Amino acid sequence: MLTKVAHLADRSVRYLEAGSGRAIVLLHAFPFSAELWLPQLSRAPRGCRLVAPDLRGFRGTGPAFEDPGVEGVTMDGYASDVLALMSHLEIDRAVVVGLSLGGYVAFAMLRRAPARVAGLVLANTRATADSPEGRANRDRLIDVVKRDGPGAIASEMVPKLLGATTQREQPDLAETIGRMIRMNSPAAIAAGLAAMRDRPDSTALLPSIGCPTTVVTGAEDRTIPAEETAAMHAAIPGATLVVIPKAGHLSNVEGTGDFSTVLARWVPEVPRANAQGTSGS
Repeated sequence: MLTKVAHLADRSVRYLEAGSGRAIVLLHAFPFSAELWLPQLSRAPRGCRLVAPDLRGFRGTGPAFEDPGVEGVTMDGYASDVLALMSHLEIDRAVVVGLSLGGYVAFAMLRRAPARVAGLVLANTRATADSPEGRANRDRLIDVVKRDGPGAIASEMVPKLLGATTQREQPDLAETIGRMIRMNSPAAIAAGLAAMRDRPDSTALLPSIGCPTTVVTGAEDRTIPAEETAAMHAAIPGATLVVIPKAGHLSNVEGTGDFSTVLARWVPEVPRANAQGTSGS
């Protein structure tokens, strides 16, 4: 696995990369960074190239990130960054895996450039916009992070993100997750909250999704109700539903084995050899 920085036309994007072959772009949840995908990056499926960018402002430090441009960022802005990174890496089409916030960004990518999404994994996310209560809670959290910093966000969010089984059987994971949150700047977290608060409803987009799609949820996800996930799955033509047992909202780190199985489904098929030992047609 390698850590790299792509210097794009209007900003720099840090990303993690592992493996080679079919491109799979991994979009992290809020309020994390590309490090959330370390369980998958460390075990990249053979035949797949995993690319995990930091969404704008998250995790970036140093001279290349002095002005990340997070003020007023939208889901379209995040999506534009990812599409520009794909172009920089000469990736014309990719399987896009969006976890929570990453799923919202994936929907924005579908609106902007559907031909560039070869496959889709929507994990622990929703197509609907925030309810009035949800918007009010985003505003409250913006005030919290501006006043008390990322540590206060971590203290409030971590118990809600992890499933009961994870909290009982993997107590050290809560500290790891909290540390990832605390590594982000207050500005990036506040901007992410505002972008989620103001994101459009993507429900009408679901029936038009034409690429192979897998919807993933955790059996113990308290953030996205099971019935909402089921409705989203039912609205996407031909979509597959995967429920990861004993996992909460962060299914890729709580159920790494099951999530890796989902990614492995995108491994390109290897042509069988014919009797002469050459590849068949």
